[in-house]
Amino acid sequence: MAFNLLNKDIETLSSPALVVFSKASSQKDKPAKVTHSELNKTLADAIADKAITGGHQEAVTFRELNYKGFRHVIVVGLGKENALTHESTRQAVASAFEAIKALKVKEAVLHFDGITANKKEAASLAKATAEGLILTSYVFNELMSAKKEEKEIDVHVVTKLAADKAFKAAFQEGVILATCTNFSRRLGDLPGNLMTPTILADSAVEAAKGTGIKMTVWDKARIKKEKMGGLLGVSQGSDQEPRFIIMEYKGAAASKKPVVFVGKGLTFDCGGISIKPSAGMEEMKYDMCGGANVIGTVLAIAKLKLKINVVGLIASTENLAGPSATKPGDVHTARNGKTFEVNNTDAEGRLILADALSYATELDPQVIIDAATLTGAMVVALGNTHTGYFTRNGALKTKVEKAAQASGEWVWNMPLTDFHVKDMKGTFADLSNISAGKGAGSATAAAFLEQFVGEGIPWAHFDIAGTGWAVGNRLPYCPKKGASGAMIRTFVEIAKLHG
Repeated sequence: MAFNLLNKDIETLSSPALVVFSKASSQKDKPAKVTHSELNKTLADAIADKAITGGHQEAVTFRELNYKGFRHVIVVGLGKENALTHESTRQAVASAFEAIKALKVKEAVLHFDGITANKKEAASLAKATAEGLILTSYVFNELMSAKKEEKEIDVHVVTKLAADKAFKAAFQEGVILATCTNFSRRLGDLPGNLMTPTILADSAVEAAKGTGIKMTVWDKARIKKEKMGGLLGVSQGSDQEPRFIIMEYKGAAASKKPVVFVGKGLTFDCGGISIKPSAGMEEMKYDMCGGANVIGTVLAIAKLKLKINVVGLIASTENLAGPSATKPGDVHTARNGKTFEVNNTDAEGRLILADALSYATELDPQVIIDAATLTGAMVVALGNTHTGYFTRNGALKTKVEKAAQASGEWVWNMPLTDFHVKDMKGTFADLSNISAGKGAGSATAAAFLEQFVGEGIPWAHFDIAGTGWAVGNRLPYCPKKGASGAMIRTFVEIAKLHG
């Protein structure tokens, strides 16, 4: 797929398809308006018949309209005039791209100037437009023997602002963010046999070439030498070696403390000895989406050349029930010296993150952000709309909310208290990997993780169990069943706020 900006009058162009926009009136009985004035007159009957309502994500295709140089015309609704946001634009553009695909054309023109005439908000909406197009273009079908070849579609985003420096920069940022998100999606969508810890590490190394990111990958022997007992313990049930992936990007002075992103990279999780039910277990290939999305985050930051120092840490392993697997009741020692008894081997993500957070602490960072598909309890609490996050740091909470507002991703601040910490105390070790009480499973998991973050370091934990995959029923620019790339855009915004 190719997406580019054109500074031309659409009246001078020809293409198989033209995308224009419509807006619903904020007044109840007032008709919708197509934002292209001449087409608003041409389609007056369709507006009067309410075939065009301007409703958000509405896509009405007029085949063979033969308007000037365009064979087909697609009218996409932006919603009410006073309710336009970059997220609603992102979703509307996704609807536009699906309508273009349905026409089976090789080229289309999108009339961006119909989205907004306000130059002040144009850059933000240009970024959203690029993201909407590229995120929606993602298809994972490479493993099908007779896969349907996706037609190459050139989408020309036409606007009078195409030469404006800020506009072009915003559009290009959207291209980078969406491309890196699609890269992370592919890592998540690959099955466990084709996405092992070694393959994940190799994929990250390959993707980082030419970006200025320094890559370091620790093998099993090095992980053992570094006393990462959690990561090593979880990996014991698999014949696939674990990997600890370190990504370092230096965009600021060496004296500037880094922002550290930590990701859970469970490339497959059967639950270990505490085995999961077989129904739906195939989805546990997605248990590495936290790690995949941290990889995508660091790649995006490097490609955007942000003036900040960033480190990405991904602890990666499988959790299987082989003959050497950790048994319920076993005790392991994390990198920071704290011990934990493994009372449920399916609560393994927190064990590998314990080592990664301990290592992150040693880097003396200005902030630590982690992402993990950690608990089913988060899915129960928030479904697949909001990512729950935990932090006790008020200043960081403010930055997270600001970053999420800028990215368009939905987050929800969850409670974390000393009571939750108390619930994670062990009987025969410092900690237990499951709570002594019932309920609050996401909060107690966060409380466990908190024990491996250095005192005084701002830290936030993002549980993406509900938003890491299968969110296409909510967000039209995400696959129906595949990985979503959740929080990459938000994490980049968080990094900016610490630059």
